[in-house]
Amino acid sequence: MPADDLLSGASLPESYDASSIEVLEGLEPVRKRPGMYIGGTDERALHHLVAEVLDNAMDEAVAGHASRIEVELHADYAVTIRDNGRGIPIDPHPKYPGKSALEVILCTLHAGGKFSGKAYETSGGLHGVGVSVVNALSDRLRVEVARNRTLYAQEFSRGLPQGPVQEIGAAPNRRGTTVTFHADPDIFGKHRFKPARMFKMVRSKAYLFSGVEIRWKSVVDDGETPQDATFHFPGGLSDFLTETLGKAATYAEKPFAGRVSFQDKFARPGSVEWAINWTPSRDGFIHSYCNTIPTPEGGTHEAGFWAAILKGIRTYGELVNNRKAGNITREDLIAGGCALVSCFIREPEFVGQTKDRLATSEAARMVEGAVRDHFDNWLASDTKSAGAILDFLVLRAEERLRRRAEKETQRKSATKRLRLPGKLVDCSASSRNGTELFIVEGDSAGGSAKMARDRRTQALLPLRGKILNVLGAASSKLGSNTEINDLTQALGTGLGTRFNIEDLRYEKIIIMTDADVDGAHIASLLMTFFFTQMRPLIDQGHLYLACPPLFRLTQGARRVYAQDEAEKQTWLKKGLGGKGKIDVSRFKGLGEMDAKDLKETTMDPVSRKLIRVTIDEDTPGETADLVERLMGKKPETRFQYIQENARFVEELDI
Repeated sequence: MPADDLLSGASLPESYDASSIEVLEGLEPVRKRPGMYIGGTDERALHHLVAEVLDNAMDEAVAGHASRIEVELHADYAVTIRDNGRGIPIDPHPKYPGKSALEVILCTLHAGGKFSGKAYETSGGLHGVGVSVVNALSDRLRVEVARNRTLYAQEFSRGLPQGPVQEIGAAPNRRGTTVTFHADPDIFGKHRFKPARMFKMVRSKAYLFSGVEIRWKSVVDDGETPQDATFHFPGGLSDFLTETLGKAATYAEKPFAGRVSFQDKFARPGSVEWAINWTPSRDGFIHSYCNTIPTPEGGTHEAGFWAAILKGIRTYGELVNNRKAGNITREDLIAGGCALVSCFIREPEFVGQTKDRLATSEAARMVEGAVRDHFDNWLASDTKSAGAILDFLVLRAEERLRRRAEKETQRKSATKRLRLPGKLVDCSASSRNGTELFIVEGDSAGGSAKMARDRRTQALLPLRGKILNVLGAASSKLGSNTEINDLTQALGTGLGTRFNIEDLRYEKIIIMTDADVDGAHIASLLMTFFFTQMRPLIDQGHLYLACPPLFRLTQGARRVYAQDEAEKQTWLKKGLGGKGKIDVSRFKGLGEMDAKDLKETTMDPVSRKLIRVTIDEDTPGETADLVERLMGKKPETRFQYIQENARFVEELDI
């Protein structure tokens, strides 16, 4: 329809009234947008289904009701997870008299026994959406429950019960829950469960709770993964670390390891277990968990752990009169430190449904307080190991300071040589360490960001409009494009074959665009640019996406932000803790956010959320193929992808 027809108020071909509002009931929202619940429909998301069911079994074990879990991968790629716990209740639910508790749990989001804290003191499947999401995304699922010496069963398909709970018969020697599910190919396409990935997941769960025995069986033979195995590790994380390090030389003969319950002064009951050692043989790492859930992006429990270790090693340095110990930072600790941290707390708060990062603020104090005294005692009791570790860390700190001094000199000279773009608002730091370049969309967003930034470490580069789609573009076009030239000059690295990561002027490159279709398109163009022209920048973890919120909710003096509609609804349901009506404001773009909002939600490292852009190491070819299909010059491949995935985008919010 011509624009003047719209402006004149001509009638639209379809009316927009109450009948236009679609209400998704039951588990329909999960099937419509699986990405909101399991992070996508790729191989990682597929394996998240196994994790959700396994976490429920682990919760039974941690609560002291189960001692054995069995995980089996069948020939048709169905998965069975069995525990000898209490079994899901099958009696009628008081709120839904016509349905069993089993059916309510399997077919209702946010239904489970982990909200009140009565059935489970700590749990991994806190959100109450785990097994119901698995049910929604499986073309067939069967649950068997052995309770009160009787066996019951119920079957489901794509979230819908295929009949009521059936009493199968007597089960005098059996107890617990068995879930068998087959992932829906309509959702996950050709992706299949990988024995190696499942095996690794199952083994790590056994390490995380020494009281459980997990049995693994796989009919699918990948030629590498054992088809039968039993895991039981009385030593917990200490055993895990010893096996991980293998024969690598370490600075301590035995790792610093322990398990401590949190003191009564903390509001949340729970415990923390840890194991750490330092080695010159490999790069350091930390694997953290909360209630047996892996937290690959870390969180507050990791922060508390490193704070305890850092304060402890610095204090020990003072005791032995090593003044250089004061130069040691967390970066030095992580460089050669191989650590495992697992905490159990009631009602943990995670970032996102896939729980990649722990957000419970009290966890930092709880973990630091529990670990600190034990580390001090360990260092004092094993002075040989303590001395070796301290010497190693001091050397790391001296090397880091030497490199920083060299980088400062290089950056100063590079700044003099470079013709930096005029619209770049640079930071004042002379070293690259800790600096960030925000690539922002338009001058209005740049204005707010300029007031919200930390002038010492945060630089801004506003882009006017969408940059060139570099995929398939001629090199002459790249060289003559103003936006690409400005970006390349600001980074200082060069393009393509002339790219040199050592010349990068900032530690983090953060794409910060509006949370709308245009913003997503600009972000896609920028990621395509970095993927094709500056790939090492992604491989070495320098590229990030900012996560500006869509909503601000205010109730009296209390103010919170919501990333999306689902998070907004969650806040509206549970309240903000303030007084009066909750006012909701929607941000149409970064330019509409004042400096305070933008700093607090998107730019301040203490409170913001960032997404690190990565390339799946297991399937790098798939990433390149997807970029080519979506961003390449062939419209037919793009159209084919849209046809294949149209079911995921039936309700666009434009």
